[in-house]
Amino acid sequence: MSLHVTIQKTGHGFDVAQGETVLAAAQAAGITLPYGCRNGACGACKGSIVEGRVDYGAHQPYTLTDFEKQAGFALFCCARPLTDLVIDAREISGVGDIQVRKLPCRVISIEKPAPDVAVVKLKLPANEKFRFLAGQYLEMLLKDGKRRAYSMANPPHESDPIELHVRRMPGGAFTEPVFTTLKEKDILRFEGPLGTFFLREDSDKPMIFVASGTGFAPIKAIIEHAFHAGLDRQMVLYWGGRRPADIYRSDLCEMWQHEHANFSFIPVVSDALPEDRWPARDGFVHRAVMQDFPDLSGWQVYACGAPIVVDSAHKDFTSQCSLPDEEFFSDSFTASVDAVQG
Repeated sequence: MSLHVTIQKTGHGFDVAQGETVLAAAQAAGITLPYGCRNGACGACKGSIVEGRVDYGAHQPYTLTDFEKQAGFALFCCARPLTDLVIDAREISGVGDIQVRKLPCRVISIEKPAPDVAVVKLKLPANEKFRFLAGQYLEMLLKDGKRRAYSMANPPHESDPIELHVRRMPGGAFTEPVFTTLKEKDILRFEGPLGTFFLREDSDKPMIFVASGTGFAPIKAIIEHAFHAGLDRQMVLYWGGRRPADIYRSDLCEMWQHEHANFSFIPVVSDALPEDRWPARDGFVHRAVMQDFPDLSGWQVYACGAPIVVDSAHKDFTSQCSLPDEEFFSDSFTASVDAVQG
């Protein structure tokens, strides 16, 4: 027996089969709700239950706290209805007509711009076209059945090769081979595109991008897409890392700044050592944004990277800088319930 879910703001509804999650059922019905990791780790799909009850499913405790459950919130990627539901969630347009596919690919290059970062480029089969939106991610399909999620760093108009930025995680099921055994011409498989982190082109608001570490990857894709599309909206990129080496493509960002009058780049380092001789901004990257833009009421923000950076930016920008909640778009690079990142 199926249950019915109604989205309060739009009145749109869909049926959910027994054991199916709200997110999966919505996608099957052609309705796109916000999501990222799809397994209870990033919080991108968080919304509220207006009426009804759910089984909250497996998730990271910090992503959905007991207090939030009591306040009516749920993670729709892992919540399963126990009754008919009315939910408060944003619907997202623009991704429903892009097919999610499983494809083989061949490694054509592996470069290491930093000791713990690899830029992996993947060649698609001949005559294969892969459609996606700048900012989306794919999941590498490993031989043991595990999946590992990585954002695409290339814009859609340069869809082949696919570019991934991989940070090394000791013992990581995908990252460890990338840094040790993976070589050119190796064959891999992936599924994508996935995620709802992408440029909202229907807005004319200026944009601030907040990246931490390899969270630069999807933001790189979005910025390059914006340049290609000829958007004249003001864009400011704040890229944070612990050490200067974490800002591993600062040369590219500086080139963008030189070539595009509507783009600015501010690198921020939190834990520079004396020998780094770091000459620029220090501290937490989102705090640098707040210092420069105490009023974000007229802006859009795109944030990607470590969960603590994304969560802190969302909390502080909306509570202290008047950023409208609906103008904050994010993708957290999380270690999921199934350890997806890595």
